[in-house]
Amino acid sequence: MSRVFEIMRECGALLTGHFLLSSGRHSGQYCQCAKLFINTEMGAEVMAVVAKKIKDRNVHVDKIVGPAMGGILPAYELASQLGKPNVFTERVDGKMALRRGFTIEKGEKVLIVEDVVTTGKSSLETAEVIRELGGEVIGIACVIDRKSSNLDLPIYSAEEINIESYDAEECPICKEGKIEIVKPGSRKIK
Repeated sequence: MSRVFEIMRECGALLTGHFLLSSGRHSGQYCQCAKLFINTEMGAEVMAVVAKKIKDRNVHVDKIVGPAMGGILPAYELASQLGKPNVFTERVDGKMALRRGFTIEKGEKVLIVEDVVTTGKSSLETAEVIRELGGEVIGIACVIDRKSSNLDLPIYSAEEINIESYDAEECPICKEGKIEIVKPGSRKIK
């Protein structure tokens, strides 16, 4: 077991149950990375793994953007470790936007930082905002890569975890009917 996985277990960030994911899919496991960042030392240790991967690959980063809510804390920690400026996007009327006087300059090389990448929906929405402002998206960094996205960008993760997820109609946990579903994420689902 990797040190990152040990830390995630130790801080209670790996949950088991019946979860409605932001993508609308269902899963029996969930990574609640907000619990990781309660302890700043643990959060720093995990993000140091990501920072090392970025440094080892000589990835040039001008700015870091974390999609709200889940990306704000890991983006801040990674920006601190890389010595780069850090901003975040947030939803305005259901659409991702850059607010609060934050800017992306034309040609800036921007790294998106997430807590967990599942389908990559928040990252893709954030990438669209960055590109509209003239920035160049150079990749996605994250605490956990669930290995279930089809993103056409490099992903730099602290850990890869293959957690099964299901279409609602095919969910074996729903079919069993013993565990009520909960939605732990922040994104509203239509």
